[in-house]
Amino acid sequence: MIIPKESKLTKEQLKEVTDIANEYSCKIQTIEGHHRTIYALLGEEREPIMINRILGLDYIDRFDAIDSPYKLMDIHSELANHKIVIGGHIVGESPFIIGGQCTIDPDNPNYFIETAHAMKEAGAKALRGGVWKPRTMPYAFQGDDSSIKVLVEAREQTGLPIDTEVMDEYQLDIALEAEVDVLQIGTRNALNYSLLKKIGEKTANSNMAVLLKRTRAMGPVNELIAASEYIVAGGNPNVMLCPRGTIPQMEGYRNNPDESITPLLKEKTWAPVVVDPSHSVGRAKYVPGAALAAIAYGADGLIIESHIDPKYGIGDDPKQAVTPEVLTQLIKDATTIWNIARGEKVMG
Repeated sequence: MIIPKESKLTKEQLKEVTDIANEYSCKIQTIEGHHRTIYALLGEEREPIMINRILGLDYIDRFDAIDSPYKLMDIHSELANHKIVIGGHIVGESPFIIGGQCTIDPDNPNYFIETAHAMKEAGAKALRGGVWKPRTMPYAFQGDDSSIKVLVEAREQTGLPIDTEVMDEYQLDIALEAEVDVLQIGTRNALNYSLLKKIGEKTANSNMAVLLKRTRAMGPVNELIAASEYIVAGGNPNVMLCPRGTIPQMEGYRNNPDESITPLLKEKTWAPVVVDPSHSVGRAKYVPGAALAAIAYGADGLIIESHIDPKYGIGDDPKQAVTPEVLTQLIKDATTIWNIARGEKVMG
C-alpha cells in the first residue's frame, strides 16, 4: 500500500508510480478515503527493486506491505483510519440504526412512507426498504422496479439516507441512478465475486456505502472479510460487514444467531460491523434481545425490520418486523448498552 506525503497524488505522479508497478506486472488501485487517498498495489508487492524505486520518489511517504491474505481489509491497513459517513453520521461513533420494511409494497406505497417517518421519529439514522427481493420459490413476489421511486420519495420527505438490496448488475444500475446511500448485498450473493467486483468498480471514489451480509452457510470469518476485499479492491472502502444468522437453524429461530462473531471480526478488520437480528431470529418478539446482545458484543450498528403495522406488510414483515414503538425503546436501550460497553458515562 503506497502512502503519499500529500493527501493525494497528482495525475503526473500517479502515472509515474503506475508505470513502475506495471513493469513488475502489478497495478495501482486508487482508493479515496475520508481524509486522504491511498494507493493499493495489487499483485506481488514484495519485489524489492520495485519497492525501492517507489520509495525513492520524493513525493512518497512510505510503502506498507501487509502480511495478510486481505491487504486492504486488514486491521493494520492504512484504511484503519478511514471513516464511513452516511447521512452526516460517522459509523462507529454512536449506534448506527437502520430501520424499515423488508419489502416495499408498490400497491400500497403509503405504508412505506408512513413507516419512514416513524423510523425518523424512533431515532433511526437510515431507512431500509426492499425494492427487489430474492425468494426461494419463483412464484413469490420478487419486488418491483417502481418501488425505487417510493424509496427515494421517503428519503426526500424524511431526510434519512436509504438502503436497498441489489442482486445483479441491472438492479445495481437502477440503484446507482437513484443515488441510494447504502447498497445491501444479501446472503445469497455474499460470495458472488463478479457482482462484488462490479459494485466496487461502479461505486469507486463515491460516498456510497455497501452493507455486505454473511452467507447462511459461511464458515470462517475470514471468508466474509475476503469477500469484502473484492469491493474495496474495486475502489470503494465504504464497506460494512453484517452477521445475519447462519445454518444449521436453531429450533425456534429462523437461523442460528451469529452476533457473537463481532469481536472476531473486529480483531481482524477495521470495517464496521452492523448486525441484522431480524433475519437472525426471524420473530419480532426475539429481535430486541438479539439486537441488544449484538451491541454488547461491540457491533457498530443494527439493521432492523420495522413496519408501521406489520400485519399489513409483505415479505417477512408480518412475522419479524417490530413496530416503531418497539424500535424507539430498542434504540434507547442500545444506546445505554453502547455506553456501558465502551465505558462511557450513562446519562440518567
